[in-house]
Amino acid sequence: MCYIVGLTGGIGSGKSTVANIFAKMGVDIVDSDVIAREIMTFHKPVLRKIYEHFGDEIFMQNGLLNRAALRKKIFSSIDDRLWINNLLHPIIRKISHEKLARARSTWCLWVVPLLVENNLKCYTNRVLVTHVGYIDQIIRTSKRDRVSYREVKNILLSQSTLSVRIKMADDIIDNRGSLDLLKKQAGMLHKLYLALARSTV
Repeated sequence: MCYIVGLTGGIGSGKSTVANIFAKMGVDIVDSDVIAREIMTFHKPVLRKIYEHFGDEIFMQNGLLNRAALRKKIFSSIDDRLWINNLLHPIIRKISHEKLARARSTWCLWVVPLLVENNLKCYTNRVLVTHVGYIDQIIRTSKRDRVSYREVKNILLSQSTLSVRIKMADDIIDNRGSLDLLKKQAGMLHKLYLALARSTV
């Protein structure tokens, strides 16, 4: 298995942007959010359980899951959030490990938004945290997902704080500046991870 760097950070902190930069450097990416979307689109047993739990109000007329409606449900109810997490996370973790085992780059990036919350550091060789200002998180996420500031704040309240993530981090990438600055930080980390990965072979 490749040398695994776990990338985490709050919603809207730029995890996907950072992952895309590393991907262009030839790094294999395993993204938990992408896996979650695939499960909630194609995994019939999971969709059946979601339907049984929430009913048809979070499904569209074409039968597809309305992810925006589901998100609104789970971030306004702790019980519903725990239920969906208990359903999805073991499957996401299993698929993630399978994909990581097939990775062929010298080191690979595992993008895990809830790495800290789910105590997944033990599955990584190193943890990278990306962060951005609180206001920027709210504005970026609201614009990207077309949701209200209140909804974004509810999501942020359900996640670990930046200080908690930093305590678990081996490395930090600051996404408060320009894209060029972000690429420069990523380039330096790429060299570090290549060296670390080769030293553990």
